[in-house]
Amino acid sequence: MLVLGTLSALLGLGLLAGAAATGWANFLQRDGAYLTTPSERYETASYALTSPGLTVMVDRDEPGVLADGTGRLLLQGSAEAGQEIFIGIARQSDVDRYLANVQRSEVIDVQFRPFRADYRDVPGTRAPAPPGQQDFWAATARGAGTQRLEWDVEPGNWALVIMNADASRQVGVDLQAGFRSDLLWPIFLGLLISGLVLLAVGVPLIVAGAAGLGRHGPPLPYPARQEQQPYAGQAPLPAAPPVQQTAGVPPATAAGLSAPVATDKRPYPARLSGHLDANLSRGMWLIKWFLAIPHVIVLLFLWFALVITTIVAGFAILFTGRYPRSLFNFNVGVLRWNWRVAFYAFTALGTDRYPPFSLERTDYPADFDVDYPERLSRGLVLVKSWLLAIPHLLILAALTGSGRTWDTGQGGQAEVGQTGGVSLLGLLVLIAGIILLFTGRYWFGLFDLIVGLNRWIYRVMAYVALMRDEYPPFRLDQGPRDPGDETAYPVPASPPSVAARTSSQPAAWEKEGSGHADTRM
Repeated sequence: MLVLGTLSALLGLGLLAGAAATGWANFLQRDGAYLTTPSERYETASYALTSPGLTVMVDRDEPGVLADGTGRLLLQGSAEAGQEIFIGIARQSDVDRYLANVQRSEVIDVQFRPFRADYRDVPGTRAPAPPGQQDFWAATARGAGTQRLEWDVEPGNWALVIMNADASRQVGVDLQAGFRSDLLWPIFLGLLISGLVLLAVGVPLIVAGAAGLGRHGPPLPYPARQEQQPYAGQAPLPAAPPVQQTAGVPPATAAGLSAPVATDKRPYPARLSGHLDANLSRGMWLIKWFLAIPHVIVLLFLWFALVITTIVAGFAILFTGRYPRSLFNFNVGVLRWNWRVAFYAFTALGTDRYPPFSLERTDYPADFDVDYPERLSRGLVLVKSWLLAIPHLLILAALTGSGRTWDTGQGGQAEVGQTGGVSLLGLLVLIAGIILLFTGRYWFGLFDLIVGLNRWIYRVMAYVALMRDEYPPFRLDQGPRDPGDETAYPVPASPPSVAARTSSQPAAWEKEGSGHADTRM
């Protein structure tokens, strides 16, 4: 249901986008106006400028809309002062006979931003007769100054020819083309109705499929999953012992463990962890992006479904104050799956173990989870994703996005372009990969920073996806283990001994709260 619904909804959105473009074009051609291109300079040193064959597949003998108003073509051009120009449209076969063995240039491609016209030179040795003396033209415009040609499109294979009126060499023209059609309105209606129908079929299928996938219940609690060891030489973390609750005594104190220190850095309820493999391959990270392609394809469907289910959940929160539990589990699972693949191939390179195709929590060294909220604010759901999250989104855009350039084009119009730069996160991952390639080691401090950046990103993702009302903190909680996980699974008061650490190494080298010995390069 999820796959079929996604395909149906994507096709429906594509048709709706086409309907929007067609409707806008139909609006622009109101009152007999044309949809026009900019006026640009076309020139050649040969005898003529021609277009590729224009094939119009319309049967005039069939009654209905296609018999009338198929389209009307506008061509408006002007030559240099004192030069008469000829613009004509004729059947391709007649043009080929007229320009046989005549040197000409055929326009094969035109780009407008910036303008560039590509030509194909057709050699020849014969000088043509003046075009105005020919009787096969379907429409013509000739003379000095600006010439305007309008032609009702007819079925057949047609060609456009631009020449000097005296059939001399060195053809140059400032040309503008336009088109209008009465077919745009029925096309708009057809696309609109088809898109709405496909969307109406696809969205319920997506929601039903996502709810089915998320109906397996909440994820396993943190102590139930097996913890991955981040680095070689570290002693295994002890299992959380059963805690006997004593009246007035915190559970951590009753278990003989250090209670969490009361600070203003409260753990965020969206928790991300990622533990570095002990023996990473030096060069495997160079092909992980290719190995991850199957995951990327699946994630395209899952992310589209996440957008739909988030919108549906937003309406549910607005009217009930609750996030549907099955949709919540599904959306968390999508983010978890995305983090595993990113940790493996893109934004961390922290493991060589192939990610599982699963939404559920596993023993994979990268994990993500969000505490389910029993109640959510009905008012915040209207402003969280697009307004309140703007400060975080701007910062994350600077950390994870490539550069943008502003350029003032022709007519003073500002245009935005994208440079080929690498984001800060991408640069850090690239540096880590290069160090790994040449030394066989992953710099632990750099890994902690990379995981901290990803942790910030996924907290904001959870907030934008309406999963929590708590505003994400503006901080980097570095290290493989999330502070929220440390609260749920407290560490012993005395840190575990590290076999790799010798008596000559100061205890200050052990990174507090990160769960590993920080061996500096």
